[in-house]
Amino acid sequence: MQTPATPKFTTREFRDVLGNFATGIAVVTSRDTEGRPVGCTINSFASVSLDPPLVSFCIDRQAGTFAAFQSHGHFALHFLAEHQEEVSRRFAKAGEDKFGAVEPVAGIGNVPLLSDCLAHLECSVYQRIDAGDHVLILGRVEAFSSRKDLPPLLYFRGRYARVASE
Repeated sequence: MQTPATPKFTTREFRDVLGNFATGIAVVTSRDTEGRPVGCTINSFASVSLDPPLVSFCIDRQAGTFAAFQSHGHFALHFLAEHQEEVSRRFAKAGEDKFGAVEPVAGIGNVPLLSDCLAHLECSVYQRIDAGDHVLILGRVEAFSSRKDLPPLLYFRGRYARVASE
């Protein structure tokens, strides 16, 4: 087996190139082993399969919420709407009480569901796959809700972005 070649670019250069791909912003929530709500902001969401209905996201092994997503059998993905930039920022910060004044509703597996989002997907863990410094988590969608009256919150080149109005 050949040893992989050392890349001729830095991690920062690689991140900058990846930043050219505009993404939606999501918050993923679950419960830790003591039943406390946990969550983090992600932009690594992907749809995987229609039959069965599978979605995925990646979580950094160094994330404070990593252990919770490794141990709990359910999670919820929330697609954020344009007016939820503050929610995105709050769930992106390490070590804070992210739920603070937020009063989530209990979803499947008792995962906390955030309100006023573009959509949410309630999932059971289908598979966890080692992926370098992250773990790819595949979820089977068990329930969802969606709104058509809100524009999405986007991320592009390290900044929040919005869909241009017509």
